[in-house]
Amino acid sequence: MAKTKKSWEKRLSGGPDEMAMNFVESLSYDVRLYKYDIQGSIAHAKMLSEEGLIEEGEFDVIKAGLLEVQEDIEAGRLEFDIVYEDIHMAIEAALVEKTGDIGRKLHTGRSRNDQVATDMRLWMRDEIDTLVAKIKKLQLAFVELAGKYTDSLMPAYTHLQRAQPIVIAAYLLSFVEQFSRDVKRLGNCREILNVSPLGSGAVAGSTLPLNRQSVAEKLGFSDITYNSIDSVSDRDFCAEFIFATTLVMTHLSKLAEDFILYSSTEFGFIKTSDKYCTSSSMMPQKRNPDMLELIRGKSGSVFGSLTAMLMIMKAQPSTYNRDLQEDKLHMFNAADVASSCVEMATGIVSNTEFRVERIAENLDDGFLDATSLAEYLVKKGVPFREAHGIVGGLVALCEKREIKLSELTIDEFHAASKAIEQDVFDSLGAENVVREYSSTGAAGASQAKERIAYWKSELS
Repeated sequence: MAKTKKSWEKRLSGGPDEMAMNFVESLSYDVRLYKYDIQGSIAHAKMLSEEGLIEEGEFDVIKAGLLEVQEDIEAGRLEFDIVYEDIHMAIEAALVEKTGDIGRKLHTGRSRNDQVATDMRLWMRDEIDTLVAKIKKLQLAFVELAGKYTDSLMPAYTHLQRAQPIVIAAYLLSFVEQFSRDVKRLGNCREILNVSPLGSGAVAGSTLPLNRQSVAEKLGFSDITYNSIDSVSDRDFCAEFIFATTLVMTHLSKLAEDFILYSSTEFGFIKTSDKYCTSSSMMPQKRNPDMLELIRGKSGSVFGSLTAMLMIMKAQPSTYNRDLQEDKLHMFNAADVASSCVEMATGIVSNTEFRVERIAENLDDGFLDATSLAEYLVKKGVPFREAHGIVGGLVALCEKREIKLSELTIDEFHAASKAIEQDVFDSLGAENVVREYSSTGAAGASQAKERIAYWKSELS
């Protein structure tokens, strides 16, 4: 590609310094926007021809040239040179080389400022659609796994201490709910960003009769932006997108932490497939959950991208500044990490089994039925705070004697409260407790089966 001077160089004296060129370039990473840059350029050129700013025949030449450039990029025939700084100038230079002066008309009424803002929105729309599709596959993997364990029990934990018994399916479905919020957040982000800044120029718009609405419609935007000053510097959608991915990673990290604990010898609740584990270079017995640990670790990279994006945004005066060139690094990183981790999590969840018999061995340890006993007393007319104290005393008694609540005699129950009758034993033990869960959304079998049916319909 011929190294023609950039148009703005005529304003400056002397040639560009090589170190400065390397410092200022973004072509090494914004090249991934190429198809969106070409897509936006074709729509812009079509509008120019419709408004009589270029001839129809010139549009045909520009469109054909841009499509050839895209083919060259995708075939690996186009060698990029950082002298052109970014993907916008690199594509324009390649177009001019193919079409001559006609290609130089493409940038009429346009700045790289509104051009890159448009490219990023086009890219992000597709990226959100792709990420949402992957998250839904992960949700479906959870639903499928939950369907195997609607009648199998495990302890639920608060403060990492045993709390109440639940069906395993309810635990798995908790992640489906978390990721459903991520899907909604990403969808909301997509709706907000889906407006076209193209035609805003460098900062103040243009004296040329640009039909911005026409370009927006051609590119599938729902509307245009209505303030050129804000249009070229708005990166709220980048921060929102990265924030949405940080919550995806937060939920993935929680999953990873759970599964790492549950696969340990101390818990022994689950077994994940060997293909998502590694062994030790020294200890031959080891079976390490490295993929889960990496998901947990990679979350920090996305959190860092959010912090960096917010710092870029907060440190600038109004309208476009070159700092915004750095936004793409963090936007791309957040998207790439979240996407790869969602895919890995889907593979792990799809190949995990719960060791039901192992979990059942000590399921009643930890007084998981204490809350149920308190609620039993409430049903007998005892105020909850009084019931709470009665059960707390019974638990303390059982701890001293190293027995379970269900092993107390009816006389010992009577000594604690006259409200307790023989039917108390129907409320004790993990299986009895889970069977009695009646509130909507509770962690019982019937509620889990209902949500599984809902999610299968929703995700199909």
